[in-house]
Amino acid sequence: MQVWELLGTISIVFGLPLAIFVFVYEQRKARENEEEEINQRLSEGYIDFLKLTIDNPDLKLQSSTATADLTEDQRERMLGIFGILISLFERAYLVIYQENMSRRKMRRWRSWEVFMREWCRREDFRDNLPLLLSGEEPDFADFLQRLAAEEAARGE
Repeated sequence: MQVWELLGTISIVFGLPLAIFVFVYEQRKARENEEEEINQRLSEGYIDFLKLTIDNPDLKLQSSTATADLTEDQRERMLGIFGILISLFERAYLVIYQENMSRRKMRRWRSWEVFMREWCRREDFRDNLPLLLSGEEPDFADFLQRLAAEEAARGE
C-alpha cells in the first residue's frame, strides 16, 4: 500500500509539471503556426496586388517614380489600386506590428515596412495618402504618414 502511495506521489510531482510543460509547448507551437499562416496569407495578398500592377502597365506602377499625365480613367484605376494596397498594409500593421516584438515577428514586420517604404518613395502615392488614409485606423495612418515623410526627405 505504501509503495502505491509513493508511486502516486512521484507521478504527481513529476507528471504534473511535465503535463504543464507539454501543454504550454503545444500552445506556443499552435500560436506560431497560426502566425505563420496569417503571414502566408498576407504575402499571397501582396503577390496578388503585384499581379494587379502588372495587369495595368499603362499606370507604370512597377516604376519607382510617379506616373505623369494620367487620364481621368487611369487616375481612378490608380487610386483604386492604391486603396487596395493601403488595405493590405493596414491589415499587415494590425496583425503583425507590436511595440515589443520577438525576433521572428520583427523579421516579418521589417519585410512589410520595406514594402511600405518602397511605395512611400513614389510621389503620387504620398500625394494621395490623405485621401487614402481617410477612415483608416489612426495608429496605422500616423505610422504610414511618418514613413512617407521620411522617404520624401530622403528623396530631396
